[in-house]
This record gives sequence, C-alpha cells and structure tokens, in this order.
Amino acid sequence: MATVKEAEEGQALLPKSTATAAAPSKHLGLPSVLVAGIAYCCASGSMVLLNKHALASFGFSAPSALLCFQCALAALLVKLCEVFGWVKLQPLKWDLVSVWFPVNLIFVGMIGTSFYALKEVGVGMVTVWKNLSNVVTAMGDVFIYKRSYTWPVWGCLGLMLASAVVGASTDSRFTWSGYSWQIANCFFTSAYALYLRSVMDKVAEHTTNKQKVYYNNLLSIPPILAMMWYFGEFEGLTQQAALRNNTFLLVSAMGGIIGFGISFSSLWFLSQTTATIYSLVGALNKIPVAIVGLVAFAEPTNPKNLASIVIGLGAGVLFTRVKSK
Repeated sequence: MATVKEAEEGQALLPKSTATAAAPSKHLGLPSVLVAGIAYCCASGSMVLLNKHALASFGFSAPSALLCFQCALAALLVKLCEVFGWVKLQPLKWDLVSVWFPVNLIFVGMIGTSFYALKEVGVGMVTVWKNLSNVVTAMGDVFIYKRSYTWPVWGCLGLMLASAVVGASTDSRFTWSGYSWQIANCFFTSAYALYLRSVMDKVAEHTTNKQKVYYNNLLSIPPILAMMWYFGEFEGLTQQAALRNNTFLLVSAMGGIIGFGISFSSLWFLSQTTATIYSLVGALNKIPVAIVGLVAFAEPTNPKNLASIVIGLGAGVLFTRVKSK
C-alpha cells in the first residue's frame, strides 16, 4: 500500500515547487502513509456500518438531517480541540472560502448520495459498486492529470466493473432508485478525490489538516440544510420516533465522532498519495465491510452475489500488485 513507487507517483501530481525529494515521515515507527491509510480504512468502514444501522434499524427517514447532525458534531469536536489548545483555527476568510466551498458541495453530494443509497441498497452491494469510482477516478487521472496506465491496470478496473454489474444483476432487492443514488455516489466520490487533490495544494500553506476538517464540516451545513428543504425533511422531523430512541441517538453520535475521524484521516491520507490509490484503498476496505454487513444485517445473498464480491477483491489485490511494479 505504501511503496516507494507510489510515493513517487503521488509527487507527480504536485506542483514542481513542492514535489521535492524528502525522507518519508513516520508515526509510531511506521510510514505516515501506512498509518494514514489504516486510520482512513477503520473510520470509513465503521461509518458505513453505523449509518446503515441508523437508517435501516430505527425507521429514520431523514438521511440529510442525520448527515447535518454528524457534520455539526464533527465541527464542534474540532472547536473543542481548539479550546483545549490542541489545534489553532484561523478565522474564515473569503479567499479561503471561495476556494474551499466547491469542495464542500462535492463532499455533500458524495456523503448525501451515499446515505440515500444505503437506505435502499444492502451494504454488500454498496461496497461492490464503490469499485466503480476507481474506474472514473483513473479516467480523471488520465484526462486531467495526464497520467498513464498500462493495459493490466485497465484490465483490473474492467474486473471491478464486471463485479459491480454481476452483483446488481443478481440483487434480489434491486431498485432503480437505490442504484441511481449509488451511481451518482460513484461520480461524486471520484470528483471529490480528484478535485480535493488540487485544492489541498492551493490551501496547504494556509491551513492544517485539522483546520481543513473544521472548514469542510462547517461549510457543509448550509448546502445540507438546502437538501433537507428540497427533500421535505423539515416536515415532521420532530415527530420521528427514532429521535426518542436512546440507542438511535447513541449510534448517531458515534457516527458524528467517526465522521470527525474520517474527515481528518481522508485529508491526511490523500495528501500523501494519489487520487487513484486513495480511491482504491477505500474500495479494498469495503470488502470486509461488505462481509460484516451481509452477516450483521442478514442481507439476502446467493452464490453469484458472493462471486461478485470475490471478483472485486481479486481485482483490487491484482490492481495493487500491478501498480506497485
């Protein structure tokens, strides 16, 4: 996951003035990129399972409201870090907001479509279809950043695409609505990885990763409120039975805390690798999440469904092997 070759490729996306040779930094005696990748995998996997539990087990029908709460809680946690002196936040400035706000719009689209997809699509199929974002991200790397890939790489991406198609065709709970949200999520995920790469280079001199987490979550609240209004979630929100369920409130709070962790870890990890590897590691991490989801939520499956997961995992491992060479 953290080879010298990948580090060199990651530097190719940086401006020439910042792509200078430097010794790899370490945390806890391990390469920083490895620690960042592990933190990102743990946070993202846990959040998928918690949000699926919150949306599927308590009858809560306002995904955007749940997302708004989690973003607000994550921003509040960063402010608490400032109170305790662990981080220093800079005042919001218009020039920084103008650069960062498009990231928030893509971020809200990515997380929002994920929430709506999780309402209708099982965890197993959501994780399989996440692989499609690798295909879109790789194409973005080629057309935007002028990167090139060999035919074995495209072959692996083709296997990922095949696993998604096979999985959808054998999904007994297939709905056009659910899979439309999931397809939209793939494009938002790729756009987030590709665009955030360039934006982070622009604001790197002015903000730290913790500050980016704060701005990302705080500036996401207005567009999420707009989504709540558009989907009519304000009506009857206070009458949701789940809001009077202490277990639901606990699960939602844990999701907000992990949202803080995933915001920080994703920014940290993406700053040390390429958009394609960032997206790939996220997809690989979804394989164990899919298995846990199938068991924990008793999702109906069959041999073809399981085969699609195996194909996705095999393609991801092969992709990583090819990239490391």
